[in-house]
Amino acid sequence: MRLRNLFTAGMLGFALSSTAISPLWAQELHVLKGSESAPLNVPMNRAVVVESDTPFAELSIANPGIADISTLSDKSIYVLGKTPGRTTLTLLSPEGKLISNVEVHVTPDIAEFKERLKQILPGENIEVRTANDGIVLSGTVSSTAKLDRALDLANRYAPERVSNLMNVGGTQQVMLKVRFAEMQRSVSKSLSASLAMNGGSKANILGESGTWLDGNNDLANPVVVKDGTEGAMKLGLTAGSLEFAVLLEALESKGVVRTLAEPNLTALSGQEARFLAGGEYPIPVASGNDGTISVEYKPFGVELNFTPVVVDGDIINLTMNAAVSSIDTTTTLQSEGFNINAFKRRETSTTVEMRDGESFAIAGLLQDDFRDLNGQVPWLGDIPILGALFRSSEYQRAQSELVIIVTPHLVTPTRGEALALPTDRVRLPTEKELFLFGDVAGKQKGAAGEVARQDFTGSYGYVME
Repeated sequence: MRLRNLFTAGMLGFALSSTAISPLWAQELHVLKGSESAPLNVPMNRAVVVESDTPFAELSIANPGIADISTLSDKSIYVLGKTPGRTTLTLLSPEGKLISNVEVHVTPDIAEFKERLKQILPGENIEVRTANDGIVLSGTVSSTAKLDRALDLANRYAPERVSNLMNVGGTQQVMLKVRFAEMQRSVSKSLSASLAMNGGSKANILGESGTWLDGNNDLANPVVVKDGTEGAMKLGLTAGSLEFAVLLEALESKGVVRTLAEPNLTALSGQEARFLAGGEYPIPVASGNDGTISVEYKPFGVELNFTPVVVDGDIINLTMNAAVSSIDTTTTLQSEGFNINAFKRRETSTTVEMRDGESFAIAGLLQDDFRDLNGQVPWLGDIPILGALFRSSEYQRAQSELVIIVTPHLVTPTRGEALALPTDRVRLPTEKELFLFGDVAGKQKGAAGEVARQDFTGSYGYVME
């Protein structure tokens, strides 16, 4: 008897020492001979004690990888959960007869998981349940980042056995306002002088320079000036039989171009949205061995592709591609009888992170083109003062500046009655207003009329948070 007690005490000490990090669970299951035993639920890395009313001589576990067992006495069994799953514990009497089969369910330790989840994500409404050998998460979290944290923690307790039934609360639709602003300034100046002389019938002298060399220009005929000339003056004089003529041509042009585009596009968090305001340019393409010509269309204009992700609260992660393109008529390619124009294209691709309503200049381009050209008759153009008659000068400068600014907003749908369209601010004219007064739009009185005279902008179908 003393030896038996020592053996029992040793086995109990060994079992408890092997589960130092997983203390003994409070649950006990009593097994009655000849009756069906209730399932035994064992948390992973924890242990329970099974008590049998009938002494047993042999016991076995169907899958030792799921649960481990050891005897404390001829009526007590120590069961340790190892891996989530189901197995069967069999008890046999000294006579070799079956006492009972106990179904063992090893489940993840959700008690510890709940504690850790509350520490890491306080205030989040997350429900935790067990299903078979896995963990089921349900409820509502405030952001996708916190959802990922909860799933990562759950996978540590039940690897590859986590069912996600959680929903992400808050606003998950993002409206992106993009402003393309471009200014182009150009200055062009040119001054040229041409000289013609004729010795008449007494002297065989004939000379021309500059514009006089073009076409059928002659002292006796009207002068044809260069293309683009805004002003010209002809001076003539004679010295005996010699005739002299001086032609002065001048050009000065200035221009300012303003381009502004403000596309607005709404997308669900994590979904891509595309926008194109422009057109498509046909390009002939040879296909097949027979040289058949087919037409492909290349888009141009204002292009926008973006993917928003609401990270946490009002923090928005944006991955976007923006481009501004136009047809360049100054550069052409002739192929198979077709004239194909080139494209001017400015493109940016970036990933930024901003809060709701914040703006960010994602791209800027400042371009300054300068051209200075002098043309003259060799040697004669170098003569002081008189050399100006044999010289022409051109000066060109072009500046352009492009800025792209993005502003994301968290938005929610609203009722259609609350939306304003650009067409709502314009009233069609009556026949009297159209034919008698020449009004193409009816005049509105009061504050609505003042707004209608300003612009055509309206709301976009969403309410900003």
